[in-house]
Amino acid sequence: MKTVDRAKIDDLDKIVDIDTEVIGNSNRRDYIEHSIERGHCIIVKNNYDIVGFLIYDTNFFECAFITMVIISPSNRRNGCASLLIEYMVSSSPTTKVFSSTNRSNISMQRVFEMNGFIQSGIVENLDEGDPEIIYFKSKS
Repeated sequence: MKTVDRAKIDDLDKIVDIDTEVIGNSNRRDYIEHSIERGHCIIVKNNYDIVGFLIYDTNFFECAFITMVIISPSNRRNGCASLLIEYMVSSSPTTKVFSSTNRSNISMQRVFEMNGFIQSGIVENLDEGDPEIIYFKSKS
């Protein structure tokens, strides 16, 4: 059974473990900890085990911006990212919610589109040769 909730500081080590598994290092530990403390980190559990997380902020033109959606590799393609995004949008502190992904990240583009996000622009020059696609959804 999958459940979604705000992360607590006790969840930090497990969240960092998942992030490290995906990106290969624990460099974002302080950022994740700060996000948990601010209430801007959401987790998804499968049978009580944390299997993914989402982090957002509200610094993007005073709108919510999903900065990370990370799912452990063994739990991908089973709806966890969508559960996190749905929860975040429904509880968003702002009416407009934005996010982004690289043009090369086709699977994340599909996740956004399946969750009702539309393309809202492109930013060049963040990752050489791989533009960032900005996505938008208005909170219902």
